[in-house]
Amino acid sequence: MQKLTHSYYCGTSSTQIIYETIGAYFDGICEAFPENDALVVRHQGIRWSYRELQAKVDAIAAGLIALGIEPGDRVGIWGPNSAEWVVVQLATAKIGAIMVCINPAYRLYELEYALNKVECKAVVSAEAFKSSDYLSMLNELASELRQCDPGRLVSEKLPNLTTVIRMGEDATPGMFNFDQVLGMGGETETQRLAELQTILKPDDPINIQFTSGTTGNPKGATLTHCNILNNGFLTGEAMRLTDQDRLCIPVPLYHCFGMVLAVLSCVTHGSAMVFPGEAFDPLEALATVEAERCTALHGVPTMFIGELDHPRFAEFDISSLRTGIMAGAPCPIEVMKRVLTQMHMEDILIAYGQTELSPINNITLPNDSLERRTETVGRAMPWVEIKIVDEDGRVVATGQKGEICTRGYSVMRGYWNDPERTAETIDAAGWLHSGDLATMDEEGYVRIVGRIKDMIIRGGENIYPREVEEFLYQHPAISEVQVFGIPDEKMGEQVCAWVQLNEGMALTEDELKAYCKDQITHFKIPRYVRFVTEYPMTVTGKIQKFVMRDQMVEMLENA
Repeated sequence: MQKLTHSYYCGTSSTQIIYETIGAYFDGICEAFPENDALVVRHQGIRWSYRELQAKVDAIAAGLIALGIEPGDRVGIWGPNSAEWVVVQLATAKIGAIMVCINPAYRLYELEYALNKVECKAVVSAEAFKSSDYLSMLNELASELRQCDPGRLVSEKLPNLTTVIRMGEDATPGMFNFDQVLGMGGETETQRLAELQTILKPDDPINIQFTSGTTGNPKGATLTHCNILNNGFLTGEAMRLTDQDRLCIPVPLYHCFGMVLAVLSCVTHGSAMVFPGEAFDPLEALATVEAERCTALHGVPTMFIGELDHPRFAEFDISSLRTGIMAGAPCPIEVMKRVLTQMHMEDILIAYGQTELSPINNITLPNDSLERRTETVGRAMPWVEIKIVDEDGRVVATGQKGEICTRGYSVMRGYWNDPERTAETIDAAGWLHSGDLATMDEEGYVRIVGRIKDMIIRGGENIYPREVEEFLYQHPAISEVQVFGIPDEKMGEQVCAWVQLNEGMALTEDELKAYCKDQITHFKIPRYVRFVTEYPMTVTGKIQKFVMRDQMVEMLENA
């Protein structure tokens, strides 16, 4: 290709954009590969072919119709990885309902906000996971569940929620069981399901993913069939997936990494989705790759490090591995060398993007050099435009630093019911501004060099200080708080809070963490807390978080 002089690159492809709904495309794959393994969930003892998965999806879709779920209604799903999760993802797509991904680590404060922000009509919930008792939290927010008939909830705190569907076999007052809903659809609902396949459009919204905001509470990135179906398909193409591949999926389904780069990459190629457990465990992942002869494996760098460094790593035959996606944080070169050699993943790819981009806009390819796969995030995905701009929005010369912007099929519809914040992110020409600083070389490869947004990336999870700060401000003892990230060898970054207390008030580090424990996600809880009487500031009164960061790092090193 001709050498670039300016930082603009458009990805090309020999394939066309898929302009279909997820339901229509999924049905086509099921017809093409009916007996192929579609879904293997080891911790649930499930092994379904595409024909069997299709039957489950259609049954739940008909059941949701029977419950009064209409196209455009929001259906939340809350819990760790499970077969039910995948079924709901595909079933809601088939009926045109908008699936709302709720982080399994959410606590009361976050759950209430998420359900009300997008006005969820129904929620499908797991029973419990780790320290989270999901059903108890739902009962705490909607105490009316204990006295109401299933599907007839009228709640003061959750005014839009009418229906709770719980996973598992036990019965809970006010809630349907998942298996009950499987059997609710009759001939009328089946006919309606068939009718909907002719009505729904590829540009209809189909998914809401919550992404933390630089100001205030999380925003609901709204994604369409076209957004995520194509991103999944093109990611699968980059991995060279076929109907013979088997992808081990230890990444979470509530995140685009799981539901798009894993589920939809497989579904669009007739590949097998293999889930080792409810959440990542290095031993389970390794055992699953061996037992299922997986050819691909996804993860963030810390997951691959956890697998490579596991004391029993050498016991497992993982020679079937060939490819996969590593994303969420930069990959150290030594880790990449070990993944290529010890894990046999010669074709592993590095991907970069954000939820608002469905999520991938840059990716490396199997024939890219080791340097490209560790020092860059690759080039633009097919049919996606990338540019690097200065503060005035002008495209910079190659090699110059600026903000990375993206335009194309992958750009979200917008933040749910939030035109102001949408306009701050997507400009009038349709370019989505990432907030990330990057450079582009003469061949279109992009290097991420920093962040405009004051974001913390902990183990692949994006944490925005303002969100944590606003929560902590609710504590009666806290006068002022500043939250920032400090480097951490294992997690990439850890959350640190510098706190000023109201006069005459007392608060300990343990008390502050206890205050956070059941209210905000565990990875947002400050790992380090320091009580101060003042903050370092510029002469104009601007708080200098970078000074705090440097001081905190020095303090910890000398401790």
